[in-house]
Amino acid sequence: MSQAIYIPRPLLEETRTHLLKEAPREGVGLWGGRRVVERVLPLPNVHPSPLTGYLAEPRALLKALKALEAEGMELLAIYHSHPKGPALPSPTDFREARWRVPYVIFGTDGVRAFLLPEGREVPLYLLEAP
Repeated sequence: MSQAIYIPRPLLEETRTHLLKEAPREGVGLWGGRRVVERVLPLPNVHPSPLTGYLAEPRALLKALKALEAEGMELLAIYHSHPKGPALPSPTDFREARWRVPYVIFGTDGVRAFLLPEGREVPLYLLEAP
């Protein structure tokens, strides 16, 4: 697993657009690709308290993972938003982290990525179009 995330600007903007549409609820989705993010896969948030938490709908999550596999891609990151807070992992984010990929958090102060539950920040590199 790479220790950094590389994402083209248009895909970062696509992610931001998805999360803005979800506000004030938290949004959630996946980034997939081959070393560089190639796909943004928004997922429904079915958390019982979506204003303060996220839970990807299980069937949609499974379908997205299978689509990545079918395209020869891997899961590079899980993203979600903190519409009313900073781009830092919350206590819940630490407690509920299960996947061994970076968690990308879009907050009111920007976007950052972390390996959880360790809490180690992962560099996020924005790729400009050639």
